[in-house]
Amino acid sequence: MAAKNDASSAILLRRPAFDWGNVVVHVLLPLAGVLVALLIGAVMLLLLGADPIAAYGALINGAIGSVSGITQSLVKATPLLLVGLGICIAFRASVINIGAEGQIILGAIAATWFPLTFSTWPGWALLPCTLLVGFIAGGCWGFIPGILKARMQVNEILSTIMMNAIATQLMYLLIRGPLMDPAGIAAGTFLAQSARLPRQVWLPRLIPQTLLHAGAILAVVLAFVVYFFLWRTTIGYRIRAVGLNPDASRYAGINVAFNQALAMTLAGGLAGLAGAVEVIGVQHRLLDGITSGYGFTGIVAALLGNLHPLGLIPASILFGGLLVGANEMQRSVQVPSSLITAILGLVVLFVSGSAIWARRWEARRMAGMQHEEEKR
Repeated sequence: MAAKNDASSAILLRRPAFDWGNVVVHVLLPLAGVLVALLIGAVMLLLLGADPIAAYGALINGAIGSVSGITQSLVKATPLLLVGLGICIAFRASVINIGAEGQIILGAIAATWFPLTFSTWPGWALLPCTLLVGFIAGGCWGFIPGILKARMQVNEILSTIMMNAIATQLMYLLIRGPLMDPAGIAAGTFLAQSARLPRQVWLPRLIPQTLLHAGAILAVVLAFVVYFFLWRTTIGYRIRAVGLNPDASRYAGINVAFNQALAMTLAGGLAGLAGAVEVIGVQHRLLDGITSGYGFTGIVAALLGNLHPLGLIPASILFGGLLVGANEMQRSVQVPSSLITAILGLVVLFVSGSAIWARRWEARRMAGMQHEEEKR
């Protein structure tokens, strides 16, 4: 059995990052899941007396029908891409990171505190340092469940969910206390938000009069970096080996615990970077709701992208468009916001289901490849 597992892992590790033989399964199945979810959503719209064609027309128009819609979709896609890249690394190591929401919050907190504390620094130094601090904060928050999983076999799903709750309460404590806007305190409004960040730390706008910022370019560049890291470096190879077969990896001399903790730390760092980008690129202050659910939606985007950094780019754009278009659909057709949440939930359900079918197909295909190798 050990030899069989070793052979299976070796086959998967030798395969190129892009395998055109199974592209139909890994690309069309998730897209089919999205379409099925939208069809069920159309039935729900009919039951509520709304016109599905008009509703989905508003969704498409809101997402890509104008310069504002396109740029807003890209703005939404940016944190989804960054979070999804971390999910790709963690899942490739067979570690399930459900804690991106909390890691985003920690990155946002750090990216708020740092520029407010060192507001006299010039922009060329303050901006990269703020991004780095956000990455480190998120990485530290991801390291905790990572090391608990690696050393004590603590279930990472439970630990990351609890870490989300801790991060949320920590944010509430800070924006109602030490980080609360002094101007709001002086005016007596006591709004739960931080002071506005200094302008030299704001990410530059790519298109004037829109929210599209340079963080979108950073996210795409990092997608290529993560691809190179996972498939062209020794550490990336070890992370993927641990995810495919930890027993065989341990037998081969790979430190399984270290690589699992490293994968979760990197995932947390990228989520923290997403929080930093959201603060200095869009909000320019820390406030309640800074995550906008990106931590959970990023998981689905990663699944839709087949847990591949480059496949995640169009998947993130698609989900960014869905988020923007859903808001326009709600305003145009006057449907309850709960219905929009339900439709997005259906997308999550069917995309996750398609990933299960794809894995089963992959397992059968791998068994066939192994059988062919045994014949030689």
